[in-house]
Amino acid sequence: MSGTPSPFPERIELTGEGLVLRDWTEADLDAMPELFDHPDIAYWTPIVSPFDAVAARARLERDRRLRAEGTAILLAITVDGRAPLGEVMLRRAPEGTEIGYAVGPAYRGQGLAARAVRVMAAYAFGHLGAEQVILELEAENAASVAVATKAGFSLLDVPLIEGEEKGRPYALQTWGLRSTGTACSG
Repeated sequence: MSGTPSPFPERIELTGEGLVLRDWTEADLDAMPELFDHPDIAYWTPIVSPFDAVAARARLERDRRLRAEGTAILLAITVDGRAPLGEVMLRRAPEGTEIGYAVGPAYRGQGLAARAVRVMAAYAFGHLGAEQVILELEAENAASVAVATKAGFSLLDVPLIEGEEKGRPYALQTWGLRSTGTACSG
């Protein structure tokens, strides 16, 4: 994409794969700490920890700011449009259209992340014109590797993304999926 990215819609609701991905609202603030205040999420994601009511409010405000800037959208993962079970994110970045996700501990093992990633990828291909979407994850994060594989992504032959987050070093692999629904090869 060249130039300034087109803005995201003010409201988004995506359906598919038995899910409804919807905007976060003030009504979700009380549920967010239950979803995001967990050691796994603190370790594997950049989501702030501990995650409390103040962090929930800040995340909702950040979501709205990033959307208005045309940089990212964060949607609640639900099965019926009501109670949030996790989050899926789509971010426009120089390295590509990136998808990220986090599922609350009580809701894992239901295929929510892989399904949400596929629905968000379809949105990126169909509405944003993305040719490829990527996931960036650590090889040691077996759950995320399983999500990437289940969602149809393949490991790309590109350099690791190395850095430090929350005082620990990381090395992220890049996984890709092309708009034709086929995994990327290098």
